[in-house]
Amino acid sequence: MESTSTKTVNYTDEQIAQAIEMYQEVGNDGLDQIADTIGKSVRSVRSKLVREGVYVATPKKAAAKQEGPSKKEILRDIEAKGFDVAGVEGATKMALTRLLGVVAN
Repeated sequence: MESTSTKTVNYTDEQIAQAIEMYQEVGNDGLDQIADTIGKSVRSVRSKLVREGVYVATPKKAAAKQEGPSKKEILRDIEAKGFDVAGVEGATKMALTRLLGVVAN
């Protein structure tokens, strides 16, 4: 049996060229503007730019290192005071610090 279906084209050559040209001018901050201009979603535009090999992901910021003892060290200190830490390992660092203050007194 012969197939008569054809592939649906989501982007015209003109839309692709316009998206690439705009992206080179405005970068990642202008994805909303590009999407509005060519009538597509931001996610769709980003995917198209990735497939075209022009999209450059925004680098993620590294988490800020907090000063002071680690959660593991605080748990060790609480345990050293004679308190069973089973079940509190998932608590936040701030909560563990407060618990250490209570146990220490």
